Amino acid sequence: MPAKVNSVALFGLECRYVKVEVDITFAIPKFFIVGLPNKAIDESKERVRSSLKNAGFEVPRAKVTVNLAPADLKKEGTFYDLPIAMAILLASGQLKFSEEINSAVFMGELALDGSVMPVHGVLSVSTFVHQEGENKILYVPFKNAVEANLVEGQEIIPVKHLSELVSHFRREARISVCKESIDIFKSTNNENIINFSDIRGHEQVKRAVTIATAGGHNIKLSGPPGSGKTLIAKAIPGIMPDLKLNEALEVTRIYSSAGMLTHNLPLINRRPFRSPHHTASGVSLVGGGASPRPGEVSLAHRGVLFMDEFPEFPRTVLENLRQPLEDGVITVSRASGSLQFPANFILVAAMNPCPCGYASDFSQACTCTPVEIDRYRKRLSGPLLDRIDLNIEVPRVKFEKLTDDAVSISSQEVRLIVGRCRSIQEKRFLNEEIVTNSEMSSRQVRKYCKIDNQTLIFLREASLKLKFSNRVFFRILKISRTIADLANERKIFQEHVAEALQYRSQK
Repeated sequence: MPAKVNSVALFGLECRYVKVEVDITFAIPKFFIVGLPNKAIDESKERVRSSLKNAGFEVPRAKVTVNLAPADLKKEGTFYDLPIAMAILLASGQLKFSEEINSAVFMGELALDGSVMPVHGVLSVSTFVHQEGENKILYVPFKNAVEANLVEGQEIIPVKHLSELVSHFRREARISVCKESIDIFKSTNNENIINFSDIRGHEQVKRAVTIATAGGHNIKLSGPPGSGKTLIAKAIPGIMPDLKLNEALEVTRIYSSAGMLTHNLPLINRRPFRSPHHTASGVSLVGGGASPRPGEVSLAHRGVLFMDEFPEFPRTVLENLRQPLEDGVITVSRASGSLQFPANFILVAAMNPCPCGYASDFSQACTCTPVEIDRYRKRLSGPLLDRIDLNIEVPRVKFEKLTDDAVSISSQEVRLIVGRCRSIQEKRFLNEEIVTNSEMSSRQVRKYCKIDNQTLIFLREASLKLKFSNRVFFRILKISRTIADLANERKIFQEHVAEALQYRSQK
């Protein structure tokens, strides 16, 4: 009689239930897996056969057919090993079927000795099982248990070995429910993060970075080599507020899907800071591959994507940023279907003003021709630059400023300022599905960014003179809203719009 157990198929961050069915026919010994399995699943035949034998169970000397239903859904990964082994034990009569097994969901890779090995995407699976509301118990590898237990209310059973799981259902030795949890608010080590107080000069740049961080706006830093662009960008994590629980779980799901969580790091509780090299491919940046995985834009979700030497990235790679910068998500389309990954990040782009780097430097002459400079700047398309909110010049700091002992504002102080501004936005968008000012739609801009007639005339004249697009017009209002929030002003005044224009109009 065929046996069935529950498992889950993972597609990016989305899941679907899969029934693992096993039928044993007394014929020439063969082992078949059907239901559109990939190579990793097909190879599980040998892993399951060896793990059953080495765990002390009988390997059926018969025709074993495994079906992963629904059969028209492509399956991939190694976490079907455990449910396949359990279904074989049920079908062969070595384990009795029970309602407890029927209400369970299994996932896990099997080692040849029967040990249950960790797999990726467990947090997404745990979230899915809990949201389905069927009160199913999730059986996961021991090293994935803490990660799965992040979903409050979902019952998790950690499994170390196949024989241990069989003893659990035979009621010989029960496995305890996972009780271990993680403190999301546990302080993290910030020793390696650059402090704003260590950066001499650049007060205007620090102000622009504060605005960008507070409102979630994209920023471009332009200046000669060694002026401090990279240093400033690397100081941004130190001024960002802590991840809230829902944000931390959202980010952790992405890292889990990418297979970047470990037993020692089951939760991402710091805002990501990703810095891909300019030789990165389009797939590594936005995600994809034969089995689509999150790219750098998704790994930077709710954090910072720092792109140094911005124009050195291939133009085809940079154009991939348009959708995530506009929508906060990235859609990866393949012949098998489309997957969507969250990608709501702050883009921090750093670049030189010209190929040699010294076009804006007061201490060294530029050796580039106007044609070379023009060609270099045209590597960045207009639609891409439209999506960058603040453009700030980062000049070389004079020697006197470098050796000045004057105390500068620290990252801790800026972090409090940014936190207060984020709190204002949190209250404002309490009934909206957004977090920061940069995420506002045009409808929300009209609702929350109202300005008086005099300020409107001022903005219209500036837009006509600087030839802003409609997108830039709305982005100016979003930046103005953030500047007003930093000043703790409920209304947007002309001075706020003027400062926003100052950052927007720079090249």
